[in-house]
Amino acid sequence: MKNHDDRIYIEQVKQGNLASYTYLVDKYKNMAFTIAIKILSNTQDAEDAAQESFVKAYMQIGSFEGKSKFSTWLYTIVYRTAVSKLQQHRMVLESIDDELEENYAYEYSPAPLDAMQASERERFVKEAISRLPKIEALVITLFYLNESPIEEIEQITGLSNSNVKVKLFRARKVLGKELQFLL
Repeated sequence: MKNHDDRIYIEQVKQGNLASYTYLVDKYKNMAFTIAIKILSNTQDAEDAAQESFVKAYMQIGSFEGKSKFSTWLYTIVYRTAVSKLQQHRMVLESIDDELEENYAYEYSPAPLDAMQASERERFVKEAISRLPKIEALVITLFYLNESPIEEIEQITGLSNSNVKVKLFRARKVLGKELQFLL
């Protein structure tokens, strides 16, 4: 049903109705920003990338054939725009996470995630996700928060099916360790 609604709005945009594009922007802006922030880790750059992506999508909407969902097509543009921006601003940073993991044991007092309030759980999960490598954080976000199937994540990121599954597996494992550490 949602795809049918999108197709109606897309056809109206192709006929020059800008208000219809506003509907699509409003519908997809949050996940577009989420994808960009996961890659760029900077609010201003993520906002710029998301906005630039919507402009690109508008300019290229005539080439959208409907072979995939509009969201998949749009999120692919967002992903590529954010990665391009990241490459432009690349700085060499060394991660100390590996050294910390090797030299220090994770000792924690187990606080059951189930016993926490929803807002507190959400805060810990978001913090743990923010500690993941950018691509793994994006894959976890798309899979669990956006409920995108693996095939759609493949299209958005350009990763192979098996690579998406491997990144999901590794991200879940690291996410579990991060949650233990935070709790």
